[in-house]
Amino acid sequence: MLTAADAETFERCMAVGGVALFPADTVYGLACEPDDRQAVERLYALKGRRPDKPAAVMFFALERALAALPELPPRTAAAARALLPGGVTLLLRNGARRFPLACGPDPDTVGLRVPAWPPGLAALEAVAWPVLQSSANAAGGPDARRLQEVPERLRRGVDLVLDGGELPGRPSTVVDLRAFERGGAWSVMREGAVPAAEVAAALRAA
Repeated sequence: MLTAADAETFERCMAVGGVALFPADTVYGLACEPDDRQAVERLYALKGRRPDKPAAVMFFALERALAALPELPPRTAAAARALLPGGVTLLLRNGARRFPLACGPDPDTVGLRVPAWPPGLAALEAVAWPVLQSSANAAGGPDARRLQEVPERLRRGVDLVLDGGELPGRPSTVVDLRAFERGGAWSVMREGAVPAAEVAAALRAA
């Protein structure tokens, strides 16, 4: 079980440009400050990930995410509230071009993650720092549900390791909401932790 001290240590790691290995509600991930180019380049190099491939921006509580993206139009914001927190990554229009290092070659799109923290990881909800987040695996490799499944090179290469025990093990479902505001169109780009039918039901309710 993670503690308030773990959350504070995680925040300090982000504040000094570190890279952390941490548990989410789906799989283990890597995190760094999203506006620190050196930290982002280091995270990508650890994974062997192409530098032009986008990553998600994770907030640790929904209200902080919505406050940081005040330009989200009302229908899209309602959809975000219907799906988050949860095991989804939302692709959103990024008219303000926030978090450019996470957006790769498409600065007009941002990926948003807000985990639904299980009781053993609930202390992380106090983290106020948004992070650039990517799964803790070698690029293209299997996702890790246990810390021991994270490649040793990654475990040794990061500045902080938080052990959250065994996780569900399926990555987030990626939902494209970029066309949702005008016509209600959406699509699942990758089905993962949340089934497409559950996404559809939540969006109908929204």
